Amino acid sequence: MLAIVIPAHNEALHIGVCVAAARRAADHHQLLGEAARVIVVLDSCTDDTGDIARAFGADVTSIDARNVGIARAYGAERALALGARWLAFTDADTTVADDWLVRQLDCRADAVCGVIGVHDWSPHIGAVREHFGRTYTDADGHRHIHGANMGVSAKAYVRAGGFPPLESSEDVALVEALVASGAQIEWSAAPRVLTSARTDFRAKKGFGATLLEVSKRYLPIGSDAADSAAIAA
Repeated sequence: MLAIVIPAHNEALHIGVCVAAARRAADHHQLLGEAARVIVVLDSCTDDTGDIARAFGADVTSIDARNVGIARAYGAERALALGARWLAFTDADTTVADDWLVRQLDCRADAVCGVIGVHDWSPHIGAVREHFGRTYTDADGHRHIHGANMGVSAKAYVRAGGFPPLESSEDVALVEALVASGAQIEWSAAPRVLTSARTDFRAKKGFGATLLEVSKRYLPIGSDAADSAAIAA
């Protein structure tokens, strides 16, 4: 069995599209009928995220931690208890490609770190998109780590100790533990996802926060946009 784990905190606006994409990846014909579950971990949700996720075909479970590391680990433990041999992770504001799981498994590695694309740059000035294009490596051999696009075998995950209970950078910590355990990691651009560049991001030090810091470099001090960026931070 395969599992896709998605942590979510008040993601009613995004979770339907996210789960629908994950279900398409889980049902891809090249998986040859192998069972694949989409597990959404509601973390301190007060909106309709859970109802929407269920309506789109996800298994839904709940915790009250407000901590993405704990949420990912909880989802992984549920998947392992169900017999999953491969754990794929993405985010609630992200849509995975239809062949996302297939491409992860094609790498034949203990773990796969994928790249991200952005589906809507409108929350940011053009210079931020240009900066991303200049500095981001969208190719095999990259060294990016994104909780929105990673996968790991059940054996390697357990051997590495799983996700630590961190509010941010839990994905980096897991990869470091995988490396320390001797796991074979594939840095691949084949598994594709599109994620959000929103400014109301959930992880304090995640991708959204990084983009906000980039914005500040290009905005004139005292401008309305600069003030808005400072408030968002």
